[in-house]
Amino acid sequence: MIITDPTLIDSIHIPNKRTIKVSGFGEGAAYEAFVTTPLNVNVSGIVSHNVSAAIFKKDHFGLSQYTGVKIHGLLGHEFFSELAVKINFTDSLITVTKPENMRRFKTGSRIPINIEDNKPYFKTPITLSNGKQQVNKFIIDLGAGHAISLEKVADKTLYSQQLINANLGIGLNGLISGYKGRVKEIQIGKYKIKNVLTSYPDDNGRALKVPRDGNLGLEVLKRFTIVFNYSGNEMYIKSNVEFKASFEHDMSGLQYYAGGKGYKHIFVESIEPGSPGEEAGICEGDEITAINFKPVANMTLEEIDNLFKSRNNKSLLISVYRNEVIENVILTLRRRI
Repeated sequence: MIITDPTLIDSIHIPNKRTIKVSGFGEGAAYEAFVTTPLNVNVSGIVSHNVSAAIFKKDHFGLSQYTGVKIHGLLGHEFFSELAVKINFTDSLITVTKPENMRRFKTGSRIPINIEDNKPYFKTPITLSNGKQQVNKFIIDLGAGHAISLEKVADKTLYSQQLINANLGIGLNGLISGYKGRVKEIQIGKYKIKNVLTSYPDDNGRALKVPRDGNLGLEVLKRFTIVFNYSGNEMYIKSNVEFKASFEHDMSGLQYYAGGKGYKHIFVESIEPGSPGEEAGICEGDEITAINFKPVANMTLEEIDNLFKSRNNKSLLISVYRNEVIENVILTLRRRI
């Protein structure tokens, strides 16, 4: 378990304050964290004893700002390893049970997985833009916001016909830069998913503990109801109402985050050159106060994200607060891939 909120240091007994460094995707250096004494973790009556944990000395990347809700940390394999975990994205519900009590889907697919370095991996075929099919090894990453990410790809044009420079999100070491494109198809069990938005992170030369080809993220996973049986090395998937939804990228060119009390204020962090956001005159540091006259304080970050992905050539009225003045600008979304 990783605790990202350093304000919890005083409430967790750390006798010797041994320091380690935690690294992951991103452009920054590894971050220092204290090793805690083994913790007992209680989630809705489910208790895991003697859980190993590290707590960051500083909150370097502000996960709460990028989700719009308070996040204290990341709960991992040690808590869930002996459980069957059902994730229903449609109802925003996680159900856990003993593996022997797990109810399997009457329809759907069983996917064999391997647990390596306490993380789930599986192999599945993808079809490239040139029609070539190949089998890739993916880590299954519920915390990744992308659809799929392909790593260490020398010639990305073999995979995707169109590519754009992109900020791919936030990792444990900061911003992840690279490219976005689309692969023709990925097949998971009996399910074939077409025209999948694909991230290609820049190769930072970091050696991986477990060799892999890529990362399967939330934009694909949320199209299924999923059951993980970690001890049985298996995953069950069944498509939900989101399965046929198209994959869309941000069409505004804005990177933004939530701040202030209750994370109800939206601030522009950066703007892609030549993007609709820049053309509309939005500036770094602006506060977005409303979209189409609806106050952002009454919207979730997910709702804002979805608006900026909603439709090519769609125009939005953006109200921004700058230099103690509110200005209204028209931002016209533009699909680039």
